[in-house]
Amino acid sequence: MKKGTLQRKSKSGRYTILKKIMVSILICCLLLQLPVFPAYAVSSTPLQTNGQLKVKGTKIVNSSGKTVILKGVSTHGINWFPQYVNKSAFKTLRDQWGVNCIRLAMYTEEYNGYCSGGNQSELKKIIDNGVKYATELGMYVIIDWHILSDGNPKKNQKQAVAFFKEMAKKYKNQKNIFYEICNEPNGNTSWKTIKSYATAVIKAIRAYDKKNIILVGTPTWSQDVDIVADNPITGYSNIMYTFHFYAATHKDYYRTKVQNAINKGLPVFVSEFGISESSGNGSIDKKEANTWIQFLKKNKISYVCWDLSNKNESCSLLKSSSTRTGNFKTSDLSVAGKWYKSVK
Repeated sequence: MKKGTLQRKSKSGRYTILKKIMVSILICCLLLQLPVFPAYAVSSTPLQTNGQLKVKGTKIVNSSGKTVILKGVSTHGINWFPQYVNKSAFKTLRDQWGVNCIRLAMYTEEYNGYCSGGNQSELKKIIDNGVKYATELGMYVIIDWHILSDGNPKKNQKQAVAFFKEMAKKYKNQKNIFYEICNEPNGNTSWKTIKSYATAVIKAIRAYDKKNIILVGTPTWSQDVDIVADNPITGYSNIMYTFHFYAATHKDYYRTKVQNAINKGLPVFVSEFGISESSGNGSIDKKEANTWIQFLKKNKISYVCWDLSNKNESCSLLKSSSTRTGNFKTSDLSVAGKWYKSVK
């Protein structure tokens, strides 16, 4: 017998034995209801790890009572940039950036806004898709009523109440929803006025959804949390108050405002920030941005970065030349995007 023939027969025998062993393992797994192949690379999602979140004191805690800090990314206005509301984009942010929360920003009065001639059915469909993708990926998701040029949230209060009533009725049984009911009140709108609006919208949400966290905007583009701390909304649980900053503009003075609010017991959530100037454009200040991140982590404050788009401005996380809408590569990222991806 030739040597080559012997080797082939020997290998054939080993393959037969190996095949029998694999079949035996498969049968045992089926009988014991064990997974056939171990999921070495699969870990639990943020939602599986933490479950439904709630407010305890000034912090967010998970279903086990452990403090949680969310790292989020906000879309730009979904009426401008709907293409970034997709599962691939969210998955890339989750798996490569460490993001566990998506904010769906729906402008109310700007270009094709919900209250200014925009297609309301189409905008709600984009939100529904965004919630669906985030939920499938086990991420938390913020439904943001993005007032800006309307300034005073009471201007469109009737539509806001109807909108959030619909959202709460639809998502009341989900554990990953946040309702942000007024992005940035401005134009000298007082806390008294905002509080009146917020109470009406909160009542509409809580008629259906008793547990998910509600985020309330604060005066002066969501910066006067220290003023709100002296007169917060009462009678409802799981309410937080938003603070926004842009690192190249807002510095120590604004951190002092947040610290004072927290010291008074106000639960603060940074639902929008950037590392540019407050216009969203201009210079970038990474040093100040790093100081802010250290401050937020020290105080266990969750934060959401503006914004996932290729708009040609400093705060955008993607370069204006990027055409990719998911599975982002380093070459797609702006200076702000590269910085935020590195934040741990």
